[in-house]
Amino acid sequence: MSTRKVSRAQCANCTCSPGLLSRNNRRSSWLHKQINIKRTNSGNISPRGASRQGSVFTIDAASLCLPEVKEVNTSQRLVKLRNAMAEHNLGVYIIPSEDQHQSEYVSSADQRRSFISGFQGSAGVAVVTRDVMCMNDTPEGAAALSTDGRYFNQATNELDFNWILLKQGAKDEPTWEEWAVLQAIQLSLDSGSEISIGVDPKLITLTTFEKFDKIIRDKLSLTKYSKAEVSFIPVQENLVDKIWSQFEELPPLPANIIKPLDIKFHGNDVSNKIASVVEELNSKNASGLIISALDEIAWLLNLRGSDIEFNPVFYSYLILTNEGEVTLYADHTRFDTTVSKLLRDNNIKVEPYNSFWKGLKEISSRFKDQKKKLLLPKTVSWEIVRNVKCSYEQGRSTVEDLKSIKNQVELEGAKSAHLKDGRALIKFFSWLENELINNNELIDEIEADDKLTEFRKQEKNFVGLSFTTISSTGANAAVIHYKPIKGDCAVINPDKIYLNDSGSQFLEGTTDTTRTVHFGTPTSEQIKNYTLVLKGNISLGALKFPENTTGALIDSIARQHLWSEYLDYGHGTSHGIGSYLNVHEGPIGIGPRPNAATSFLKPGHLLSNEPGYYENGEYGIRIENVMFVKETGRSYGGRNFLEFETVTRVPLCKKLIDVNLLTPQERKWINEYHATIWKEIAPTLESNSIELRWLKRETTPL
Repeated sequence: MSTRKVSRAQCANCTCSPGLLSRNNRRSSWLHKQINIKRTNSGNISPRGASRQGSVFTIDAASLCLPEVKEVNTSQRLVKLRNAMAEHNLGVYIIPSEDQHQSEYVSSADQRRSFISGFQGSAGVAVVTRDVMCMNDTPEGAAALSTDGRYFNQATNELDFNWILLKQGAKDEPTWEEWAVLQAIQLSLDSGSEISIGVDPKLITLTTFEKFDKIIRDKLSLTKYSKAEVSFIPVQENLVDKIWSQFEELPPLPANIIKPLDIKFHGNDVSNKIASVVEELNSKNASGLIISALDEIAWLLNLRGSDIEFNPVFYSYLILTNEGEVTLYADHTRFDTTVSKLLRDNNIKVEPYNSFWKGLKEISSRFKDQKKKLLLPKTVSWEIVRNVKCSYEQGRSTVEDLKSIKNQVELEGAKSAHLKDGRALIKFFSWLENELINNNELIDEIEADDKLTEFRKQEKNFVGLSFTTISSTGANAAVIHYKPIKGDCAVINPDKIYLNDSGSQFLEGTTDTTRTVHFGTPTSEQIKNYTLVLKGNISLGALKFPENTTGALIDSIARQHLWSEYLDYGHGTSHGIGSYLNVHEGPIGIGPRPNAATSFLKPGHLLSNEPGYYENGEYGIRIENVMFVKETGRSYGGRNFLEFETVTRVPLCKKLIDVNLLTPQERKWINEYHATIWKEIAPTLESNSIELRWLKRETTPL
């Protein structure tokens, strides 16, 4: 009998009885049907903007009430933004997702695109137009949100009637740049005047500007558009920031203490890292380097912060010369005495964060007079490039390359972190199965996520999560970046697939693990497709390959078994992972994207292995392990051969494996993997516990 208490405090505006959820007896099929209210894709608009076929429109587990759904009506926000655009004589305004450091994830104070559009996903660009011919008191125009396939469903649910969705990568769909330029051209043709497209230059890179500028030139070269006049201009005042406080209280600026990371977790002191960067500068005949990527600065200085959720970084810039002169621009009031001492001991000058632009101007003028060259990573903002007056060269960041190759301490840290995270996940899956099957409890996706976090917090040196957990049941698992929302998420159905993609930040390292499980009786189709995904995961994880191999070259290794059945998945196979840093780290990857074709896999690279398969409206499958590249000790033709070592320690779902589809080598790989997990984790679990019994069952040989 379960002792888990259901709180009625979550229930709002209802008179229902908690007794309705009494689970002392076996769950009746009638109650099960009441809980799992399936929504069909009839084309009607749901309260959040679209229906979800085959998903569970969830109820509060304490009350059987429908959740209270809150929407953001962006009408007045767009009116205020268009008024601000008129003050700057803009016809089109671009609102990127990034902050001025081009971070993938940003703090609440930088979530401008989310504020103006209502879309909460991490990737996307908003474009707002203003009808320059409109003489009404209320300005008119169009608004578009562009995002990729990971977020199509989420964007459809979250955007209100003011917005159209541009599906990035979809057939015959314009890119956001093309859409913005075409809108500007039409405004110019209609008005007979020049139309300016504006953007905060701190929020885009020079590469984005050049791409945009080329699209403008190419479109205007066409005869039908030859009479239009369009320009792309920097707007120093961020127009979203200008109107934000009229609707919401501005998010507070970060105030948490910045801390040093002990050498037992990073294995290389600051002076050595700076010396390595200086050596690279001299090899490229460069006299200085501008660093704006937050994880690069945190790595170089062995410091960690918490300015961005899930990412242990802090807002800063850094300028480094080939003579070892280093200036850090950051909020020094948040340094403790150990940080201040570390910086002093390494002769690192500290200036206020906002003084960076003055410092950039000074170093730029100095280098111009001395005819010296600056190195600028391609990730720096357009505004930085605009402010550099000396000779410069852009390319891949030296620090990014150095950071991506983990030393032995960092690799051992990755093993330790994944062992601890594996134990937490083993406790979680055994608990979840016991609650759903033996105790007949109702567990929703958020409650499961909270319980998993509870298990993780029990582990030593746990700092926090490394990203928002994807806890998804049934059709929700088919949404690649599904994000359950408290009060508006599904109750986990034990008769359907459940997918959990989650990770932790430990002082020893960063984890990222996905497991797909089934607590009931899976269909033959689900078993087959899970096994195909698993075969791809094993094929990549067991691969031997020569040095100077790119991730793009081996992407098909993970897809081959799905391809043989005319199936595939719409995301990359792998991304780099930081060492107690960002869970997504460049420059490496395995997949079809350009970065995977430009970076060789090298010993010490830590990366994911995550093939998948998604049946829209039905279920999703993804199996993700973390692995690192190492030497095999073998060579051919003068090229050393490399291989991967998997560090993830979570069993695979045996119920979803069709052993008949496995080769003897694949079966051996699984059995050895499970034997390793049993050997390393079983002794750390309490004897005769639920998790130990679950682990023994899941790791017995196939």
